[in-house]
Amino acid sequence: MARDITRRCVMAAGASALLWGRAFAKSPSLDIALVNARVWTGTPGTMSDAVGISGNRIAVVGAAAVRRASGKTTRVVDLQGALVMPAFIENHTHFLKGALALAQPELLGARSRGDFAKRIGRAARMNPGQWITGQSWDEERMGGALPTREWIDAVTPDTPVAVPRSDLHMLLLNGAALKLAGIDRNTPDPEGGVIIRDPSGEPTGILKDNAKQLVERVIPAPSPAQEAAALRAAIALGHAHGIAQCHIPEIDWAAHEALRRAPIAREQGMRFNSMVPIQDWRKIAATIAEEGRGDAWVRWGGVKGLADGSLGSRTALFYAPYSDAPNWSGVRILPLDELRDLVDGADRAGLQIAVHAIGDRANDDVLDVFEAVAKKNGGRDRRFRIEHAQHVRPATIPRFSRQGVIASMQPYHAIDDGRWAVKRIGEDRLDGTYAFESFIRSGAHVTFGSDWPVAPLDPILGIHAAVTRETIDGANPGGWLPEQKATVEQAMRAYTLENAYAGFQERVVGRIAPGYLADIIVLDQDITRVDAEQIKDTKILRTIVDGVERYAV
Repeated sequence: MARDITRRCVMAAGASALLWGRAFAKSPSLDIALVNARVWTGTPGTMSDAVGISGNRIAVVGAAAVRRASGKTTRVVDLQGALVMPAFIENHTHFLKGALALAQPELLGARSRGDFAKRIGRAARMNPGQWITGQSWDEERMGGALPTREWIDAVTPDTPVAVPRSDLHMLLLNGAALKLAGIDRNTPDPEGGVIIRDPSGEPTGILKDNAKQLVERVIPAPSPAQEAAALRAAIALGHAHGIAQCHIPEIDWAAHEALRRAPIAREQGMRFNSMVPIQDWRKIAATIAEEGRGDAWVRWGGVKGLADGSLGSRTALFYAPYSDAPNWSGVRILPLDELRDLVDGADRAGLQIAVHAIGDRANDDVLDVFEAVAKKNGGRDRRFRIEHAQHVRPATIPRFSRQGVIASMQPYHAIDDGRWAVKRIGEDRLDGTYAFESFIRSGAHVTFGSDWPVAPLDPILGIHAAVTRETIDGANPGGWLPEQKATVEQAMRAYTLENAYAGFQERVVGRIAPGYLADIIVLDQDITRVDAEQIKDTKILRTIVDGVERYAV
């Protein structure tokens, strides 16, 4: 049954394109003609010069075909040599979290303890008594020491604070938040989580991974109106950066429910591939049985689990201890037996499974589980995903291709973490770290995204990061671990067709070809031709989603 569900999903996408093509052939008239362009179609070695759009589909490609299909009502847009390509698809965002954080104080720019406290204090004065929950912070930009409640208690005496580290695997709480959460020196560490304590045993305010749940359960949920306003703002931000679709692998239901509650995705023109917690696979399987897998705007059918934490929080799971914490090798968020049972159940239900894994041991654990479950449940087109696949042993890389596991990676993390990763794991474990080139050369399906709000919601910066690997501190002008650079076209493909494949959509989006959905962007320069340094300065001129112009300058 699971095999049939997957096959029908892919076949339905192809069939809809075929039916549309037959309809257009009977009444060929373009709505929009993009002419005088350089068109990167997504098909290797194939460039073109014009694209014709009819309704929500790409009708024809190439100047001659566009001229033949144009009519009196066709809107002709002369792009004066600009680059046209498929719109970007983001492989991994925490979209609702990022959307809500847009209204929170900006903390990533803080460069000192005093600056950090000033930003939070300003927010507390503007909204006294209301929870402050982000944006995120990075201790490496503030001197390297983890912040504590003492940094901010004086400026937030009556305002609870729970702000995330940039990797979302730590929270900093102030005294008011600790009190509301009931966390004190006697609170035990939950399984898969850590409460950092000072030498006297008192909580410092830092909660790691599953310990975050202790406070998250007491933070008031935003209202539906607040969520809707935040989503609209975030979708507009995505369009400005050329994004037509976001995959949202989550460990809660908030984003899924917010997107289903109102037709925001359809009205604003952003597609979403929603994943929910793997622990709830029965619930989403029942939804599919009753309602199907969604529509062209909000789709579901995938689940997401966590194997470990993050490198920055020292909760990524490694075989060897951390270089800067010699008695510590990370955390298993889900016990291995539980992960195996959950993957088995979700797989038997025909769901797509994505598991977050960052450390080398966590990646091997997940690959072992995937391999055992696939063998047990029989062959089908599963498209298992490992989210991040950041630090793997070189011998592990061929397993992704051999097992058909997608490496869902985020290039900007490499140029961010590259400033300090060697402090965590030493030189010996850098071979296999953010190994874009090795994964691609192995034949694995490699997809790119941002992990927003962990990194900017900007695929252009992601492409620049993948191609140059220049760390954001300027310390590696030739690239950090430069042998793992991707080419420009490899990065473009990872942000388009490979992400379409990761969502079972390669027959409907990710290319510029007749019958595909008209999700198209226009760039102000041809990033396949400019110097790699210039890629980051590229601007999006137009974003078209479903045949409708959603953004233009």
